[in-house]
Amino acid sequence: MNRITTQVGFSGSGGDQNPFTPKAYAMRYWDKAIQNTLPKPSFLTSKASPLTAIQAAKYAKLAATNALTTRLPEFCSAAHLLCFPDITPNLSKRDKSQSFSGYEDGQNFTSYGIGGAGSVNNFKNYSDGFFNPGVNEFRSYSRSSGGGSETFTGYGEGTNVVEEGFNTYGKGSGGGTGEFTQYATNSNVPTLRFSSYGEGTGGRQESFSKYSDDSNAGDQTFSNYGKNAAGAVSEFDSYGNNSNVASSTFGSYGAGGAGQNETFTNYGINMNVPEENFNNYGARTTGGTQAFTNYRNQANVGDTSFSSYDKGSNQGAANFTSYGQSFNEGSDTFKGYAVNSTAAKAGFKEYGVNTTFKEYNKDGVSFSGYTNATTSSAHVSGNLAKKWVEPGKFFRESMLKEGTIMPMPDIKDKMPKRSFLPRSILTKLPFSTSELKRIFKASDESSMDKMIKDSMGECTRAPSAGETKRCVGSVEDMIDFATSVLGRDITVRSTENVNGSKKNVMVSKVKGINGGKVTKSVSCHQSLFPYLLYYCHSVPKVRVYEADLLDPNTKAKINHGVAICHLDTTAWSPTHGAFLALGSGPGKIEVCHWIFENDMTWTIAN
Repeated sequence: MNRITTQVGFSGSGGDQNPFTPKAYAMRYWDKAIQNTLPKPSFLTSKASPLTAIQAAKYAKLAATNALTTRLPEFCSAAHLLCFPDITPNLSKRDKSQSFSGYEDGQNFTSYGIGGAGSVNNFKNYSDGFFNPGVNEFRSYSRSSGGGSETFTGYGEGTNVVEEGFNTYGKGSGGGTGEFTQYATNSNVPTLRFSSYGEGTGGRQESFSKYSDDSNAGDQTFSNYGKNAAGAVSEFDSYGNNSNVASSTFGSYGAGGAGQNETFTNYGINMNVPEENFNNYGARTTGGTQAFTNYRNQANVGDTSFSSYDKGSNQGAANFTSYGQSFNEGSDTFKGYAVNSTAAKAGFKEYGVNTTFKEYNKDGVSFSGYTNATTSSAHVSGNLAKKWVEPGKFFRESMLKEGTIMPMPDIKDKMPKRSFLPRSILTKLPFSTSELKRIFKASDESSMDKMIKDSMGECTRAPSAGETKRCVGSVEDMIDFATSVLGRDITVRSTENVNGSKKNVMVSKVKGINGGKVTKSVSCHQSLFPYLLYYCHSVPKVRVYEADLLDPNTKAKINHGVAICHLDTTAWSPTHGAFLALGSGPGKIEVCHWIFENDMTWTIAN
């Protein structure tokens, strides 16, 4: 089984004591470019390339001749980069009654419980809790079984930057029950594809619970649920709920079925800045009933579309309850409700503001609550704001005084550990999406593809008003950008550790950098990229502070925090999380935040 190597090491005689290593060169560059003798902080120097001098020379030569991709696994391991391994196939088949617990990452699972009649299958914990990035493929579960009972619990839960595919579950099965619980919940930046659940089944009771709930960012696709099923009872509960900045597409639910009773509950509820597309629910079905409850309710801005509900069906009843009841308005489009349908009864209740509704069958359809007023951002309750803005993530400058007790957000770095590239290699890699995809073997629509495109998009976009920006992939490049903005007498700071995260802390001694005067700084934030890439930018009119942070109960010092206060917020969006948390709006208040783990801010030396 291939796994990603993420160990940092300085191999070869002398390690980083060798004056010819990339790290040694970067430290000499620091001494030359920065005109003071302040200590070099380990939170930055530890990110220098771990390559030996010989390794750096070898890979620089390969990069210069466009041959680096031929040694990619070796290069990624030695340079401590983020690369996805090739999947090692596991072609074994497990038929009939099975109990399976604990399956690890980086493999292809082909078939489980195929063709079992009256079987009992139980599969638990596939690829759960694997923190480092992985690629997983599960091809077929309980296909063509008859009268059996199947349970699948825990696929990819709690994973980090994972790419996962699940192809078929219970396809062509007759009778029995199927239950799927928890797919990629609590995951960070997942790329998910679920192709088929319960397609072509007969008289089967199926339920699916918790798909990518409580996850952060990523792309999700669910292609087909209960298509062409007959006499089935289907329930889908909770898709992408409580997730942050996710893009999701649900292709087809119960299309072409006969005599089905279908229920879909909670799609994209309480999501933050979602981009959602639901394409087809119950099209061309005969008999049975359909119910869809809660689509995008209590979501925060974002863009959503629902393309077709109960189109061309001949059935008993169809009901849709609560679409787009957002607490902070986004853009919603609903196209095609019961069009060309002969349903005896179709009802639609509660459709939010700032929306477009097109094409619905005016015969036999009851429609109530269109453009019901949602809760505007000006009236968001404290509890709703907390759903999207973690307590303590933003605060006012007046909070930075001794004795203040305040919540500390989770400042722990969630990114995979990576290292900078040596400048000798970086300068030979084209900073181009297509070329980087080729070098790092990123197939279209893969996690690596999205990773590269998203970061390149942020790096190449035009700067905001008053912003100076650059993406840097080496220690030397970061120093160059910081000195170009601030001069050569500079230093860099970050919060000392993650102690106090998600708890209350007490502010003790506070020190304003440069005497607390209005200044400018260069802040650098990690991007998700194969090598360590920082998005560095300078914005005018800030104040930077250092503060000792204490445990409120024992008064013991637990951290030394660095905070930056943005004094000019006029160019910020009215829906920015800071205004949801603090009230007010752009240009009316200053906004402060802590520097999170592995982020940093450069200032003129104090």
